[in-house]
Amino acid sequence: MQKVFPMSFDPASLTYNDAGLIPCIAQDETSGEVLMMAWMNADAVARTLETGRVTYWSRSRQAFWVKGETSGHVQELADLRVDCDRDCLLALVRQTGAACHTNRRTCFYTAVREEGEVELMQPMG
Repeated sequence: MQKVFPMSFDPASLTYNDAGLIPCIAQDETSGEVLMMAWMNADAVARTLETGRVTYWSRSRQAFWVKGETSGHVQELADLRVDCDRDCLLALVRQTGAACHTNRRTCFYTAVREEGEVELMQPMG
C-alpha cells in the first residue's frame, strides 16, 4: 500500500500514557470547528498516516476504530500536528456527516453557562 502521507515519521517518537495511548483532537480543516477527541496508539497513528483515514483506538472495544467505517461519517486526514510536549495530536480533517456518535456535527454540543448546561445543537437530519 502506498502511503498517503509519504514522510519519515516514527510514531514511537511520541509520548504515550501508561496505557500506550495519546489523545487526538479532530478539528475541521476548513471551519476550525473542534469536532471530537479520541485516543490513538502508535499503530493507529501509523495507519492514519498510511491510509489518510483517521484511525483511533477504542478503549472500550480494545480494537482499531476507523472513523466512519460503519456510520459513513468519515474523517479524511488533511494534516496531522504534534504539540510541543509530543503528548497530544491535532488531526485536521475533512469531516463527512456527524463527528459525534450522537449524530451531532461535534461532540462538544453542550455548554456550561450560568443557568447550567445548555444544549447547543440537535442531532443531524
